[in-house]
Formats: sequence, structure tokens, C-alpha cells
Amino acid sequence: MNCEEVNTLQLWGGVECTVNRVQDTYFDQLKSSGHDNRIEDLNAFSEIGLRTLRYPFLWERIAPEGLAKADWSWPDRRLARLQELKIRPIAGFVHHGSGPKYTHLLDPKFSEKLRDYAAAFAQRYPWIEDYTPLNELFTTARFSGLYGIWYPHKKTSRDCFQILIHECRATVLAMEAIRKINPKARLIQTDDLGKTSSTSSMKYQADFENERRWLGWDLLCGRVNVKHPLWRFIIQNGINPKDLIWFSEHPCPPDLVGINHYLLSNRYLDEKLERYPTWSHGSNGYNQYADIEAVRVGGAPQISPQEIFKEAWERYKIPIAITEVHLNAPPEGQIRWFMNIWESALKLRKLGIPIKAVTAWGLLGHFDWHCLVSRCEGYYESGVFDLRSPTPRPTVLAKMIKELTSTGSYEQPTLNNPGWWQKDSRISYPEKIKFSDLSGPNEAGKKIKNTHREHAQPLLITGARGTLGQAFARVCESRGLPYRLLSRDQLDIAHQESIQAAFKEHNPWAIINTAGFVRVDEAEVYPDQCFRENLQGPVNLAKACASHEIPF
Repeated sequence: MNCEEVNTLQLWGGVECTVNRVQDTYFDQLKSSGHDNRIEDLNAFSEIGLRTLRYPFLWERIAPEGLAKADWSWPDRRLARLQELKIRPIAGFVHHGSGPKYTHLLDPKFSEKLRDYAAAFAQRYPWIEDYTPLNELFTTARFSGLYGIWYPHKKTSRDCFQILIHECRATVLAMEAIRKINPKARLIQTDDLGKTSSTSSMKYQADFENERRWLGWDLLCGRVNVKHPLWRFIIQNGINPKDLIWFSEHPCPPDLVGINHYLLSNRYLDEKLERYPTWSHGSNGYNQYADIEAVRVGGAPQISPQEIFKEAWERYKIPIAITEVHLNAPPEGQIRWFMNIWESALKLRKLGIPIKAVTAWGLLGHFDWHCLVSRCEGYYESGVFDLRSPTPRPTVLAKMIKELTSTGSYEQPTLNNPGWWQKDSRISYPEKIKFSDLSGPNEAGKKIKNTHREHAQPLLITGARGTLGQAFARVCESRGLPYRLLSRDQLDIAHQESIQAAFKEHNPWAIINTAGFVRVDEAEVYPDQCFRENLQGPVNLAKACASHEIPF
């Protein structure tokens, strides 16, 4: 990658900060992660080269009892430190929440109340230029108004659309108030963006959902009018046409379209319910069908992130930032997914599509997203830093980010291997489907194209006959790490020539030594053999690894 690409494709970071409400219980990710009381995390973010952060200044936390009683001490300290570190914040006010307890997403005054909070924030911090007043507009509307998962727990299209209108109107009013104070203020509007494919019978529903996913951005851009494909459906569900026309009269297009794309964002619809678990079954009032992760379905079209990002550009012609990149997986899976998104962004830039940034999301990880933060179970997914240590521990993702921010490139042997989403083992529903029954943008029957490089270097494990060596091999097998498990006949660790031969044959990128004399009761009977296997051998391996500059 040349210097120009390094300078123009930025790497951002973000702190998972959801404060969502379930009935009368608030789930606060900042408390779960401890970041609310750990300002020194900002130093760690700076040390890996991050200069832009999506950062929370949440309405519920700062003004829970109203603006008159707002406590600005937390943002005062955080913003002062960010300025010292020369880190640019992208300020967020509502992140999947309903706001403080004196309002909610169906409150007719929700928009004006958030506007007032935004104005007070901008008045206090007029130098901030980038804002995401509300995160994931349509996603929040679906979870709160259509699926009933989050407050106010509604399950109708009307409530979903009404919530979305309140959110979008709040965004417009908030940006108008902010720009009166700082005319340079930019709107970076995020939303989850995937694509739905289906059997031919359910194509009409997939087409509807693929149009509906754009609604938040469409409203902000003033594109929802009588010619919009969903106009009639929205009006038939009880929405006042004046509420939609208002956005045409008050357009507030994003300065950047922020795309949050996850592996499970792409969905597959199938009317053959017997193939899938009951939790995936649903209905649109006309047909029953399963709504399942496309990546898990044998024969379902696999739509790449690159295709998703390109669609967003072609629809809006507004520069794009990939505002969340995260995968719940072991470290090697996380860096493979991140590099997949990074390389997709670079490819699109070469085609002239202005992808401005890629964001490492959840720098401190995530809590309880396995159940959509509807319950507090303490389920933790690590991020760039792992909280399962006395202090946040940098993971291999931190090393990757530091390299990307400084050089624009990163090499690690496990990147040569396919991610789990590129393997046949990803398929949980393998019953054969006739490809003629499928609808989607991919060529029927087209196999997934693996992007990994050939001849991946293995991890070399000694001690093939031992329990520990076998255990490491099983871990490598489950995590998709190429390895070679060698017995003493294949590698005698106390014999220099044997070590050199193994290095030459296998070209490992690292070595794990589990070989040794383990018969404790016999160690004093055979001291020379114990010394050879437990001291001389490991010393030889350590020296060989040092000379080849690989981990031991």
C-alpha cells in the first residue's frame, strides 16, 4: 500500500457503550466494562495509534434527571484528556437506548428533548465537529418497535415506523441546534446494513426487507415521498403523511454514511420451516418462514461486505465510513474478519468509491450481545483489549491496529488461512437446496471464494504422543490453525540436526513444545534422560527459534 492510501483510509476506534432499557431495567455497557471509571483506557487507545474515536456522551448518563441537573464532570474529564492525546471524538448521545426515564422513543416530545440536550452539549464543547446523535436508527426502531426486545417493547410496523420518525426528527433537530453553534459540525449517521436473500417463494418479502433497511438514511436525505417504494405501506400502517413530508422540507443528509456490518447481518428467508429451529420461525401475515443467518445455510447466496458497501455508495453517493467492525471469535478469527473489511475498503477505494475509515469497534469488548442485551448474563466477547486481566490486556488486534495506523499494512501467518465463514463447517443447515429455488445477487450455485493465501505456514507442536500435545492439536483443529504435530521420531528436540531438518521441512511460524520427560517418579532413576528432555531439548528449541526470529 502506498503512502497516499495510508493517509486517506483512516483507522478509527470505538467503545461499545449501549445503554438500552428492558422494561424498567437499564443495561449499561460502560459500567459492565469498567470504562466509566477508567480514564486511563484513553492512554491505551492512543498508544496503538488511534486518533479518532466514536465516543459516548450519553444523554441517559449525563442528564438522567433533566438538563437542569446535568452532571458534566465525566465528559469534562474525558474530553480534556482526548484533547491532550490529540484524539478527535465522534460524539454519540443515544446508543440503542430510549433516552432518560422521563422520555422514550414513542414520546411525541422525544425529538425536542434530545435537541435541547444536543444544544447544551455543543454550547459546552463548541470545538467538537463530528456527531452521531443516535446510533443505528432503523435497527433500534426494529428492536424496540417491531420485535419487542427493547423498551417500549412494541411489535407492530406502525410503532416501528413511528419510532424511526422520532429518531430521525431528533437527529435533524439535534444537528440544526449543533450547527447554530458550530457550522462545521458533521453528521456521521450509522446503521447496521446487511442484505436478505431467500427462496423464490419468499422473494417478495426479501425485496421488501432490502428496501426497508435504507429507511433511516432515506428519511434524513428527504427521499421518502409519494414516489418512494414504501410510501403506501408506511401510510397504510397509520403514519401521518405530513410526518414523512417534513423530512423533504428539512433534509439533513449525513456527511458520512456509517455502515455497521456484521457476519450475521445478511439473512436468509425460507418457507420450509422443518429445516430450521422454532426460534427462527416468523410470519408476515401471509406466509410463515424462517429468518436465519445466511452464512449458516447450505446453498444460500453469500454476499460479501464489498457488495454491501458498494450498494450504499450507489444509492446515496455520500462518502462512507465503516463504523463498526467486530467478530465474536478467537483472536485469529477476529483479525481475519478485520483484514477482510480493511482489504474490501481498499479495493473499493481503487474503484473510486470514497471509503474514508474503518472502525475497530468494541475496543474493550462487549457484554451480553449473544442475547441482544435483553438479559444480564455476564457473557463477554473480547475486543482490541481483553478485560479478563487485572488491567485491560492488548490482544493481537491491538498489534494489528498499531501496525495499520503506522504503516498501513499488517502480516501475520494466521491471516493466510480462511475464516470460519469461508469453510463448509460454517453450515448448520446443510440439507441440499435446488439452486434454481434461490434468489439473490450471486450466480446460482456459485461456491464461496476463499480469500486465503496458499501454502500457509503451520504452527509446529512437539510431543505427538503426549496428552498436552494432543490437546494443543485439538485446539488448532477447532480454531482453523494449520499445524504439524510431531513425534520424537520426526523431531528430536535434543538433537540439533533434527531441529534444523524440521525447520527446513515445515517452515513453522511458531513452536509449542510439549515434549519432555514426564514420569516424575522415575526422574531420579534416569537423571541423564530427564536432563536431556527437559533442559537440553528446550534450550535447543529456544535457540533455534531465536535464530529464525519466531515465537517459542
